[in-house]
Amino acid sequence: MKEPISEQILTAAGALFYSEGIRAVGIDRIIDVAKVAKATLYRHFPSKDHLVAAYLQDRHDRVISSLRDALEREEEPRNQLKLIFERLYDKADSPEFRGCAFALAVAEHGDSERVVSVARLHKKMVGNIFRDIMSKVDVEPDKPAAHLALLYEGALATVAVGRDPQAVLVARDCALSVFDTAIHSTKSFENAAT
Repeated sequence: MKEPISEQILTAAGALFYSEGIRAVGIDRIIDVAKVAKATLYRHFPSKDHLVAAYLQDRHDRVISSLRDALEREEEPRNQLKLIFERLYDKADSPEFRGCAFALAVAEHGDSERVVSVARLHKKMVGNIFRDIMSKVDVEPDKPAAHLALLYEGALATVAVGRDPQAVLVARDCALSVFDTAIHSTKSFENAAT
């Protein structure tokens, strides 16, 4: 079954934007790689800004789906957390990995409200996934979830700069420590109260 034209354009643009950068990739290059006419591209995406936002929305959908899949594959919250970081390690251990597509897009295209709003929504939803994990273990989830989200973001940034995927495993170990400490602190408080 043939891929719809809009998906064909989005696939080509997404690969180019992530590998080469948004500003470095012009519309003519996208048209050439997607093998479509300029009028066809503009019929589906009225501007490059719309195309960048669609690329980020598509990436957001895939990342969130992968994170939710990790929650479904593991029952234990601690194992869910571990799996999320191990999947990130698998991605980071690729020569094509450049870090967080959303941070890269905002760094290059931060003057676009469309782009910034998709990136903010993505970061919020990733944080909510960590909050969901922490809420399953009967602790006040906000603070540890914020720590976990920062570890996740920090791992993405560190690998992008240092090119060493081991940073993700260090972040995983730190995340598990945050998880264990949150549980231990809650139990210690409960024991002291009785």
